[in-house]
Amino acid sequence: MATIAEQVTEMKAAAASRLPAEVLAIFASDQAALTESGVPSGAVAVGDQLPAFALPDATGKTRTLKELTADGPAVIVFYRGGWCPYCNLALRTYEQELLPKLEAYSARLVAISPETPDASLSTQEKDELTYTVLSDSGLELANTLGITFDPSEEGLAAQRSFGLDISATRADGGTRLPMPTVLIVDRDHVVRYVDINPNYTSRTEVSEILAALGAIEGS
Repeated sequence: MATIAEQVTEMKAAAASRLPAEVLAIFASDQAALTESGVPSGAVAVGDQLPAFALPDATGKTRTLKELTADGPAVIVFYRGGWCPYCNLALRTYEQELLPKLEAYSARLVAISPETPDASLSTQEKDELTYTVLSDSGLELANTLGITFDPSEEGLAAQRSFGLDISATRADGGTRLPMPTVLIVDRDHVVRYVDINPNYTSRTEVSEILAALGAIEGS
């Protein structure tokens, strides 16, 4: 299967033939600005203790960090929302390419966004995900981890120009977002791996996650 980066390149090419040039220019400008800003200072880092959390899954059932790490490490994926094509691409790839290999590491996979459980359920069904999807309403967890940012007003206006209001699937009605991030947390809730992508078109590759799990297992 193609890497996430290769799939993103194809997606960008398709978007270039479909979206107005002025919209593409705004998105490209936003991506460049986010890349230049880089990872926020004070963001979660390897060696940090992840705070305990209890968040609703797509059915409204509360799931805890303690539960997710009961049998081994947890691979935690923060994504922007089901409206984001790059998120959906990554989530599907993790379902197909990563999930089947996690049993060897006794690892669990969980994805977290600021959207409501109903919206998370829609994402789970649309992308045919069999792993846990959680709602971080109000970005309480993501803000604590220092991985959030505010989209530009120009970018939000460009999205609304083709009917996308990213606040519509949020209980808080907000637009602040998590940077696409993958954490691996061990059974003691210590962060053993972090990959934060300020540019939302970049995602953590399956091979990188598996390499990190292998290094943790061998340590």
